[in-house]
Amino acid sequence: MSTPISGNPPHLDPNILAALRPSSARNLSDASLNRVKNLPGYTTPVFKGKEEQRALVEQDVATKGFIPRELVANEVNWFYSNLGIDDTYFQNESRAVISDHIIALFGAKILAYTKHDPSKLVIDLEKVDENGATFIHTSPPGLTVTEGPGSTCEARIDEQFLDHSTPESAFRLETFRSAGSISATASQQLRCYFVTKCKLPSYTPPANGQKTDIRAVSDAVFLEKATQNTLEIYQKIMWNVETRYGPVIEVYEVEGSRERRLVIGYKMGGTSKFFSALSNLYHFYSLYSARKYVEQFSNGVTIISLYLNPLPGANAPPIEHSIFQVMKEASLLFCLPDNPFFLPKALGGHAVQEATYAYCGWIFAQHFCNRLGTAYLHLKNVLNENDPTHAEVLNDIKRRFREETFTRESIAQVLHAYPDLIRLLYVNFAMSHYPGADDASQLMPTLSYQRLQTTQPLTDEELYDKLRRTVHNKHELQVLESLLIFNKHVLKTNFYQPTKVALSFRLAPGFLPEIEYPKKPFGMFIVIGNDFRGFHIRFRDVARGGIRLVMSRNKENYSINQRMLFDENYNLASTQNLKNKDIPEGGAKGTILPSFVIPTASRSLAVIDLLIPGQTPGIKERLVDLYGKPEILFLGPDEGTADMMDWAALHARERGAETWWKSFTTGKSAAKLGGIPHDTYGMTSRSIRQYVLGIYKQLGLQEKNVTKVQTGGPDGDLGSNEILLSSDKTVAIIDGSGVLADPAGLNRDELVRLAHLRVPVSHFDISKLSKDGYLVRIEDQDMKLPSGEVVIDGTDFRNGAHLRFKADIFVPCGGRPEAVNISNVSALVDSEGKPHFKYIVEGANLFLTQQARLHLEKRKVILFKDSSANKGGVTSSSLEVLAGLALSTDEYINLMVFKDGQPSEFYKSYVRDVQDKIAENAAAEFQCIWREHARLNGAKARTTISDELSSTLNNLQAELEASDLFDDEPSKRGVMARAIPDTLVKEIGLDALLQRLPVPYQKALFSSYVASRFIYKYGVNASSVDFFHFARDLAGGFHQ
Repeated sequence: MSTPISGNPPHLDPNILAALRPSSARNLSDASLNRVKNLPGYTTPVFKGKEEQRALVEQDVATKGFIPRELVANEVNWFYSNLGIDDTYFQNESRAVISDHIIALFGAKILAYTKHDPSKLVIDLEKVDENGATFIHTSPPGLTVTEGPGSTCEARIDEQFLDHSTPESAFRLETFRSAGSISATASQQLRCYFVTKCKLPSYTPPANGQKTDIRAVSDAVFLEKATQNTLEIYQKIMWNVETRYGPVIEVYEVEGSRERRLVIGYKMGGTSKFFSALSNLYHFYSLYSARKYVEQFSNGVTIISLYLNPLPGANAPPIEHSIFQVMKEASLLFCLPDNPFFLPKALGGHAVQEATYAYCGWIFAQHFCNRLGTAYLHLKNVLNENDPTHAEVLNDIKRRFREETFTRESIAQVLHAYPDLIRLLYVNFAMSHYPGADDASQLMPTLSYQRLQTTQPLTDEELYDKLRRTVHNKHELQVLESLLIFNKHVLKTNFYQPTKVALSFRLAPGFLPEIEYPKKPFGMFIVIGNDFRGFHIRFRDVARGGIRLVMSRNKENYSINQRMLFDENYNLASTQNLKNKDIPEGGAKGTILPSFVIPTASRSLAVIDLLIPGQTPGIKERLVDLYGKPEILFLGPDEGTADMMDWAALHARERGAETWWKSFTTGKSAAKLGGIPHDTYGMTSRSIRQYVLGIYKQLGLQEKNVTKVQTGGPDGDLGSNEILLSSDKTVAIIDGSGVLADPAGLNRDELVRLAHLRVPVSHFDISKLSKDGYLVRIEDQDMKLPSGEVVIDGTDFRNGAHLRFKADIFVPCGGRPEAVNISNVSALVDSEGKPHFKYIVEGANLFLTQQARLHLEKRKVILFKDSSANKGGVTSSSLEVLAGLALSTDEYINLMVFKDGQPSEFYKSYVRDVQDKIAENAAAEFQCIWREHARLNGAKARTTISDELSSTLNNLQAELEASDLFDDEPSKRGVMARAIPDTLVKEIGLDALLQRLPVPYQKALFSSYVASRFIYKYGVNASSVDFFHFARDLAGGFHQ
C-alpha cells in the first residue's frame, strides 16, 4: 500500500474527468550533473555468522576429498578472505553451494597450471533457481569479453530475470567487482552477481495532488541496504519516471574522486536487454563499474545505478567528458539495446550513435532498395494489368524480386563490411540533423559533437564517389546508396532528442520509384524500436486513417510481413485516399509490425516527438526541422489498436498539444473522451444501407422479398447493424464462429436478439431453424447437413462457405481481405454461367480483389465496391475530428464528454447531424455512379466508375486547394456554413469557427465540399461552365 505525500499529480488519469482540465506546465529542469558525498550508496552487510560458516564449509570441503587435505584450509581461507567477495554471497548461499564453488575454483587453478599460463585461469560459478541466481566469474575491468562465462552472463540475467519483471514478479540485482585477486599467481578479478526475487508491497496509486512515497513501493531488502542519500536520489528519479514516457537519466559526481554514478529510471517493460547493453556502452569509453544495482518497485518503475570509474592508463577521453556521452547515448541504447551493429570495442564496433544510425539505415534499405528495376518495367509495359491473368503474373514476379534480391542478411553483411563508410555516412546524416550548439554545449561539447568536428565531412558528390570507388560490386553500392538516399530525405528526427522511447523520422517521399508507387504520398514517417517497426503514410497534408497492428503467427510469417510492411501500408493508405473522397482529410494509414511482443502505445507513437516542438532542455529539446511547417496527424483505430486511441489523445495533451489533442485520434470512448463510436451509432452501416436501399429503389424491389447472404456476424459492428437495419430474408450468415444457413430464411427475431447481445452465430437457437436449416460451428467435425452432405472439418467449411450460397444480394460485412480473388471467383458462377448473386454491396474492406469485381461485373452482377459503400465510418471520424478542432478544451468537456454516463443534448444533436451527413454523401455517390453507368449503357463497370469518381474528386479537390477560390470571402462563408454541421455552427458561430480551425484544414474542408457536391450533381464529365454556375450558386445561397 503506497503512502501518498503531497505534490503534483504524476500523470493524467484517463478515468478522471477532472484530468482533462488544463494542466499547469511542469517545472522539469535538467540537473545534468549533481554532486554527492564520497559515501557508499548502499550499506555493506556484515554477516555475523561468517566465521562459524567458514569452519563448517572447511569440514565439508575436506570430507568431499577432491582437494588434498593439507591444502583445504588455505583454499577456504583464500576464498573467504582474499577474493573480496561481498558478505551478501555468504549470507545468501548454503554451505553445500559454497563448498562446490571452492572446489570448482581449485579445479580451475589446476587447469590453468597445466596450460603454464596464470592468465588462462577462468572462473565460472553459478547457481540459478526460481527465486534468483548467483554468478561469479573472472572479469577484466573496462572490457566487454566476447568469449568465456562473462560474455553471456549479463545477457542471461536480462533474458531470464530483468526483462520479464513485473510488479507481481520482479527481481533485483546487485553486482560487485571483487577487491582481491584470484590467487597469489593470478591477478584476475572476479565479478559477482546476486539476483534475488523481490517481495514488493501492493501498490495503490496516490490520490490527486500527491506523489508516490518510495518507501511504500520498495522491496524490504532494498530499504535495509539503501542509504538515506540513495533513497532521496531514487525518489526524485521515480517521480520523474512517473511523469515521462522515456528514460530518466542523471549523473552524480562523487566528491573527492573521479567516480561518476549514472542512475537511470524507466517504466518496467519499457525496453529489453538494456542492462547488458549498458556495459558495452561504458566499456566503449574505457570505463569500468565497481558496483551496479537494479531495483524494482511496485508502482512499475525500474531504476539502474552504475558506479563508473576511468580505467587506469587507458588512452581514452577523460571521464569528466565521456560520462556525458554515455548519458546521451544511453537514451539511444534504451530504444535499441539489441543492435547487431553495436559490437564490443575489441571487435572494432561503432559508437552507439553510429551503430544506431547503421541499424536505422539497415531497416530503410530492407524496404527501399529498388528491387524491381528496368526488367520489371519492360515486362509491365508488355503485359496488360487489366487482364487478371497478366496481373497475377506481375504480382508473382514482384513478390519474387522482393524476396530474393536484397535480403536482411545480405544488407547487414554489406554494412558490417564497410565500417569506415558507415562512419562517413553517419557524419553526412549528422551534419544536417545534429542540433546547433547552445551555451551549455559550447562550454563542454559532447564527444559526438567533437567527433563530427574531427571527421572531415564530404559533400554528397564526394561521398557518392567514395562509395563507388570503395565497394566491390553494384549490389554493395546499391545498399550503401540507399543510406545516402535516407540522409537526403529525412526532414526531421528525434535521433538526438535527450529522452525518447523509439526513433522516428519524417521523410520526404520523393525517393519512392514511380514504377512501384505510381501515386506519390504527401508525407511519410518511419518509427523504429527494439521490438517493432512502423510506417505512417498520408496522401495529403490534411489526412486521416487508422493505425493497424500487423501480428505474425510465426517466424516465417513475420519474415513475410517484414518484407511487405511498407507495401501493405502504401496500398491501405491509397485505398483510404479513394474512400476519403468527400471529406476534408485525404487518405492515410499507419502500420506497426511487432516482433511477437506487442509494443507499448508510447513507443509506437514516438512520432509525436516530431509533431510537438521540444521546450524542455535535457528532456525534449528543439529539433532540426528541415520541413519547416507545423504538422498534425489524425489517427484512427484499426486492427489491434482500438484501445490505444484514448491513451494517444491524452498523451498528446500531456505533451502540450492543447489545441489538437481532441482531434489527434478518433474512435475514442464516448463517455470518457467524447468520441463517436461507429458501432454504437451504426455509422459505417448507414452508408452501406444507402447502397442496398438504392438498388431496391432503382429496381422496384420490396426488401422483405429479397434473399441475402452476409459475412460478418451479429457480434461485429457492421454485421450487427446490418441485421438491425434490414428487413430482408437472410438465408445465410458466416462469421468467425461458423456458418448459419436456412433456405427458408433465418428467424429475424433470433438474429435481432443476437445482434443486441453482440454474440456470434454459434449462439443461435437452432430450434428456430427450418428442417433444411443448419448451424456448423468451426469446431464441428464429421457433421451431416440436412441435404445429406457431410462436413468433415468445421473450420474448412466456414472458410469456403461464402462461395457456396446463392441469393439475390450478397453483403460482406466481415472476413479476410481478398476472400474473393481471381483464383476462386469462378466459384461464384454456376455451370450455366449464372452468378450466385445479382447484387453485391461490399461492406467489408478489400473483401474482393479488383480483378474479381470486374470478373463479376462482366457477368452482369450489380456491384458497388468497398471504397464507395463503406465510407460512413470515415465520414463519422472526419466529423469527430472537426468537433475536436472547433471546440476549446472546456467546451469539448462540457459538450462532448458524458456527464453521469449520459450524453449532452449537443452531443445527441451532433450525432444526428453526422448520421444525416453519412446518408446524404452515400446517397449522392450512389446516384452519381448509377447515372454514369446508365449514360454509358453499361459499357464501363461500376467498379471502374467508382475509382474514376474518387480520382476525379481527389484531383479537383487538390486543384481547388491550390486555387484562390477559398480567398473569395462570400464563397468561403457560403460553403463553410453548409459543410460544417448545423449543431456546431449554432453553438459556436461561423465567425468563431473560422477563427479557430487551422487554415490548411479550412481549405481542405472547403475544397472537399465543393468538389464532392459538384461532381455528384453534374457527374465526372461536367464542364467548366457547369462549375462556374455551381460555384456562383454556392456563394449566393449563403446570402438568401
